[in-house]
Amino acid sequence: MPAKIDINEDLLFATIRELGGHIRAQRLSPVALTEAYLGRLEKIGPKLNALVTSMRQPALKEARQAEKEIKTGHYRGPLHGIPYGVKDLLATKGVPTTWGAQPYRDQIFDYDAAVIERLRDAGAILIGKLAMVELAGGLGYNSADASFTGPGKTPWNSKFWSGGSSSGSGAAVAAGLVAFAIGSETSGSIITPAAYCGISGLRPTYGRVSRFGAMALSWTLDKLGPMCRSADDCGLVLAAIAGRDKRDPSTSTRKFSFPSPPAKNDKFKVGIIKDCTERTQDEVKRNFEESVRVLRQFADIDEDVSLPDLPFGPVVGTIVDAEGASAFRDLIESGKCRQLKNAKDKWGGYPGSVILAVDYLQAMRLRTRMKKEMDKLYSRYDALIAPSRATVAYPIGVEFSKAYPGKYGGPPVIPAGNAVGQPAISVPNGFGANGLPTGIQFTGRIWSEAMLLALANAYQQRTDWHKKRPPLR
Repeated sequence: MPAKIDINEDLLFATIRELGGHIRAQRLSPVALTEAYLGRLEKIGPKLNALVTSMRQPALKEARQAEKEIKTGHYRGPLHGIPYGVKDLLATKGVPTTWGAQPYRDQIFDYDAAVIERLRDAGAILIGKLAMVELAGGLGYNSADASFTGPGKTPWNSKFWSGGSSSGSGAAVAAGLVAFAIGSETSGSIITPAAYCGISGLRPTYGRVSRFGAMALSWTLDKLGPMCRSADDCGLVLAAIAGRDKRDPSTSTRKFSFPSPPAKNDKFKVGIIKDCTERTQDEVKRNFEESVRVLRQFADIDEDVSLPDLPFGPVVGTIVDAEGASAFRDLIESGKCRQLKNAKDKWGGYPGSVILAVDYLQAMRLRTRMKKEMDKLYSRYDALIAPSRATVAYPIGVEFSKAYPGKYGGPPVIPAGNAVGQPAISVPNGFGANGLPTGIQFTGRIWSEAMLLALANAYQQRTDWHKKRPPLR
């Protein structure tokens, strides 16, 4: 019988691959691991405003089942026995799915979201529903306090935001409360909390992962993806949740497996997006430049690669406003928006309700041109890179527009990628003001997740930022 390993805090910050190796060798009990994560999640999760609902009883039942299966030789794969959490916009049978919003606090579905089904099939153990910005930020929130659970806090400094809208997912992974989490992105909601919490977050290609059972904010932009300790972990999770689902007509039949090799064996070809550090905080710029020096060890790099001169931000904004107003039409017209937490969310849905059809259709038409021009550009590279965000996390209690002196920003990397449905991954690359993490994002051509993961993994093999742990207790 293999010798059991002790469950301590170090183990709770291990990667999926490390935990899975111990579980498969029966050195680590899924039941004991689940109990340890549950204890940490229930203790620290509320302090970070990261936890909505603990799944203690069903989680322990699933953990006992996983342990029994593994002992009898039925090993399902690298996620078998691994505890995780999901953003609380994924339907979970018999358990509240609140969408982070007061009007939906008692909402219960009688089915599970497709992602939860697939993770259960892979043997992963759901231990918690994680906090999020109300309605995934679709009504235009302008400060961190935009959820009935309170503002999400990054575990690196609890006076600062964990990022939205996957706030609880980012904080829970960073604080070692779960082994991994599922987040969602319409325009920045995986990349931002990944950067602000110092974790690895993958936004898949639109259509890669089924959204059946997920709250719809913008059905032509929404994507679900993994938030993990490492790029390697993101690949393991994506392999479990990707694939065609007839209940979500947007999903593709294109296969994804992991690990899968990059398309070629020579050096990677990477481009630096032009002016991506011109309006960033000094530490963000410095950390990005150091990341480029690391990347030059295994990649040929072109500088000053310009994105197409197209209105990515206004197009995404128009689509989110119009589709969001449609998705939440009953809430808006009933006046129940007044029950929302953020002051702007109380009225932010009304402008979307009066967007002209011609403007929405023009935005959708522009996306066709955007996809063609972005694909032409990205076909020359394995990835384009930029800082994940221009600043570190925003302070809690301050409106976003007033959070930092000076004018920070940059090229529209996040809206451009989301407008055309491209994948991206943010990984940590250092620290800035107030001990807060920074990130670098690798963005790629549609369906290029394997390449982005290979690049990000190569970077993480040469750095240890993803191994850093916050000083939270």
